[in-house]
Amino acid sequence: MTQSMHIETPGAAPPRRSLLMWFSVGHLANDWAPGALWLLAPAVALAMGLTPAEVGLLITLHSAGAALAYLPAGLLADRVQDRGRLLAATFWWVGIGYFLASFAPGFWSLALLLAIAGMGDAAWHPIATGVLTQASPKRRAHVLGLHAIGGTFAEVLAPLSVGFLLTWFDWQQTLQISAIPAIAMGIVFLVVQRRVPRSEAQAISRSDIGALWRVWCSRAGVAMVATISFYNMAFIAILSMTPLYLQGVHGFDASVTGIVFSAMLLLGALSQPYVGLMSDHVGRRVVFLAGNLIAAIAAILVFVLSDPIVIIGLLVIAASVLVGIRSAALAATVDFVGQREATTLGLAFSLMDGVGALGGVIAGLAAWYDLNYAFVVAAVLSAAAAVLSLTLPRRLREA
Repeated sequence: MTQSMHIETPGAAPPRRSLLMWFSVGHLANDWAPGALWLLAPAVALAMGLTPAEVGLLITLHSAGAALAYLPAGLLADRVQDRGRLLAATFWWVGIGYFLASFAPGFWSLALLLAIAGMGDAAWHPIATGVLTQASPKRRAHVLGLHAIGGTFAEVLAPLSVGFLLTWFDWQQTLQISAIPAIAMGIVFLVVQRRVPRSEAQAISRSDIGALWRVWCSRAGVAMVATISFYNMAFIAILSMTPLYLQGVHGFDASVTGIVFSAMLLLGALSQPYVGLMSDHVGRRVVFLAGNLIAAIAAILVFVLSDPIVIIGLLVIAASVLVGIRSAALAATVDFVGQREATTLGLAFSLMDGVGALGGVIAGLAAWYDLNYAFVVAAVLSAAAAVLSLTLPRRLREA
């Protein structure tokens, strides 16, 4: 799919198609261990005797840690010309960080180490997506969707692998194995980093930061922040509670749960470039509104119905549409600000994985009472994002 992407960087030669492939593969490698955590969480809960609320808190703290790194990474990417070296460093941070987390003796030490490891993965995103959106201003959502394929496939394949690895290994050994892709890509990127286009933009200044702050503090800016925050809260609520729900309510084992969880994300991974391209043409708002409404309806039906096969189908629909519209949501933030793409995307990722991560805690508290109620929470959050999206400009597209 990367063959259809053509980047045009002002003042520099366009990067080769092989580099675009490495961006997608690099995204997959960095997201592999974080993706594994979705299905590792129930195994950790069983080993440590955690409640659903504590599982939700663990995932939220992991995401919150990542959120702390997004904006600094975006700011750094707008100040440093050699962005290839920054991207290469993220792989070592991820690989070493998650490997060390596997030795955590208790809940809080594990949460801290996972949060620190997640910062390395977080740093990749605003740097890589900043390069892409600067180079293709007319096809922002499309190139973001192409880049997202690697990360989403990590969230598809990593839980699937974990489901089978847990039949042979404990959660610590499985996490160590899951850190290998990042370390391997860190070695490869020692060469690939030289192909990443250098930044030609002037370093971001204090006045630039002030201008960005004023944009985000405007009425429209607050509406944008609220919309993407509620959207990702719904997304994380569904992902964080689905493995516990499938195993606790319907009695599926880890391998079957991994297959279902991977299927939930596969369709969304494949659809992201096309949904992004659609939003480039028809506008972000209509795509974002439709996606959140479909997810809200599917989530509430999970609560209402009881047939396991039907419920699996509904979970696939809910997760797929939320994954599918992610590139449109990110592109909307760049459209809205119209400058400093890496910094803007760093802020967007911070909101999604920081504020949005509260969805894991809220859903976990509801699931502590009854696992089915987690999906009521997800439905309400997604419906709120749909309503808030009506306040956004009708045709957020190219700046």
